[in-house]
Amino acid sequence: MDGEGMDIRIGDILTLKKKHPCGSDRWLVLRIGADFRLRCMGCGREVMGPRANFEKSLRRLERPLEE
Repeated sequence: MDGEGMDIRIGDILTLKKKHPCGSDRWLVLRIGADFRLRCMGCGREVMGPRANFEKSLRRLERPLEE
């Protein structure tokens, strides 16, 4: 990797390796930068954490169709 990270954008849906306690493993990206803010697609809980942690546990990236 060249230090830039992945091309993750606001509005993308990330599927992570570990499930949230509510049972969902899908998260909506609300904020990007050195830290990410994500919203659980199951219960709506928001979490914030380092970009590197979320990129490491990423299983799949879904991007909504752009108009």
